[in-house]
Amino acid sequence: MTQALYRKYRPKQWDSVIGQDHVVQTLMNAVKADRVAHAYLFAGSRGTGKTTVARLLAKAVNCLNEDASKRPCNECEHCKAVNENRFMDLIEIDAASNTSVDDVRDLRDKINFAPTQGKYKVYIIDEVHMLSTQAFNALLKTLEEPPPHAIFVLATTEIHKIPATVLSRCQRHEFRRVPVDEIVANLKHIVAEEKLQADDEALTLIARQSAGGMRDAQSLLDQLASTGAKITLALAQQVLGTATSQTVLDLVVSIIEGQPARGLEIIHRALDSGADPRTLARQIVEYLRGLMLIQMGNIEQVEATREVKAQMEAHAKAFSPAEVLRMMKIFNNAAVELRGGWQPSLSLELALAESLEAPSDSAPVAAAAPAPAKKTQPASDILFQMGKSQPEEKSASSPQGTPPAPKSESPAVSANQVVKVWKQIQASLPKSQANLSALLNSVKMIDVQGSTLVLGFASDVLVEKMNKPDQIETAQKAIQDLLGVKLSIRCIVTNAKGKTPANVSQDGMVAAAIQHGGEVVDVD
Repeated sequence: MTQALYRKYRPKQWDSVIGQDHVVQTLMNAVKADRVAHAYLFAGSRGTGKTTVARLLAKAVNCLNEDASKRPCNECEHCKAVNENRFMDLIEIDAASNTSVDDVRDLRDKINFAPTQGKYKVYIIDEVHMLSTQAFNALLKTLEEPPPHAIFVLATTEIHKIPATVLSRCQRHEFRRVPVDEIVANLKHIVAEEKLQADDEALTLIARQSAGGMRDAQSLLDQLASTGAKITLALAQQVLGTATSQTVLDLVVSIIEGQPARGLEIIHRALDSGADPRTLARQIVEYLRGLMLIQMGNIEQVEATREVKAQMEAHAKAFSPAEVLRMMKIFNNAAVELRGGWQPSLSLELALAESLEAPSDSAPVAAAAPAPAKKTQPASDILFQMGKSQPEEKSASSPQGTPPAPKSESPAVSANQVVKVWKQIQASLPKSQANLSALLNSVKMIDVQGSTLVLGFASDVLVEKMNKPDQIETAQKAIQDLLGVKLSIRCIVTNAKGKTPANVSQDGMVAAAIQHGGEVVDVD
């Protein structure tokens, strides 16, 4: 069986450790001065070298070389035994699968036995934050006063989960994420040693995808090398799932051209073809990030083929920087919300609808303006504009025989009261109603007319999603539980530019004009 690259190229000397000089220098000095502590805590993200450095320390303290400055020498019997995973006094424990207090008690009982081969017994406890509270308590006394032949190295990716009582008994070292240029240099070395063919652009992409983890980068290189082909940027993007697909390009075009129907069709076609919705959402975010970099004058940092970069430059000019940032946040939220949704396409549909909506200066959820206390205007007395290219028109009077709009019924509760508890209403929904919570979060206007709660959405798609008996019933119950008022719910499409006035029939001519792009410009 072929050995994995991250194991084959695991550092065997202090100077081979990459990106952790601050830790390595301290430990080297401790070994030289014979001042090695009895307990260490190594903290840092995955793949940054915590276990590797712990093994180097175990090898150094047991090395037989008389010159302490040359330990580990990798030539003595003890060093060779560690390198070949047959050194009896190096005990590695996975805390994720040994979490109970009985496991720690067993360790505590055995620790008093003298070392079998070397001078020290070194215990490396990986993912130590997974130990139970009782297990930590059982470990405390041993950490504080271990036998003179024992050294503990605790490793964790989540230091905030380690009890303060444990932290105070250990010498703590923070492992940093490895810089991209140092990862790339290491990958180039491996490529040369393994006689592989790889483009520099592909290695840079691998380094960035590894998020500072050397082991992750080496594993990704191993995965790409197994394809048997030259490791190009296009291959790396395809295998790692970061390639800009035609779906993403088409979707961005649909947003630029303001075509919601086409955008929905693109999403559904991709999902029906087997695309993962979270991966698609992430690809959209990555593409929008590329547009942001281009707008900021950093096109060289964009990892894309020449053809895709040309399209990105054109798309970057079609959006303002604020619009790109807004869409990035929208689709990033969609990628997170997709974890628990029962309808895979819903979060993407909501993100598309919200992206197509023109941003407003007001808060995301606003209460409709209260109707005048004494005077109401008929719908025909309101001036509105049907789109930017249409001239303003004023209806002089109501059509003959059409009665004036009835006076507004006194609301059961004010719209402002509903707005104040809107976030609480969303939070009160069970986890199984994640999609309903997302829909309520996308509400743009709230109005109360008598005993009816009017909810304004940005598009017909959202109204259709919301207008389902079970969702309406659940929302009504949540509202009643918080406000003590039973309200029926009516959903409408609210214009991105303005709100349908509270004293205007939501089903009338003016409301229809506003919902199709009209704008209220004056009231007589």
